[in-house]
Amino acid sequence: MKTTYTTFGTCARFIDIELDNDLIREVRFIGGCAGNTRGLASLLQGMEAAEAIQRLQGIKCRNGTSCPDQLARALQERQLQQAS
Repeated sequence: MKTTYTTFGTCARFIDIELDNDLIREVRFIGGCAGNTRGLASLLQGMEAAEAIQRLQGIKCRNGTSCPDQLARALQERQLQQAS
């Protein structure tokens, strides 16, 4: 399933996420520091969303959040939608 998450408080404006059940297939940040976000996306391929949330949640860069934290929030939102 593909989804786009609108970020707040970060240089990245959106995060495109593709999941296969709970596995992260692809992540693409729109905006932000290209090298960092591409590196993060590459490391997350094949990882379970729950593990990614645990690792990334609460990481701060500016404005009390970061691109990794925003990705964790997007994944949490997706899990809540699936549970409903």
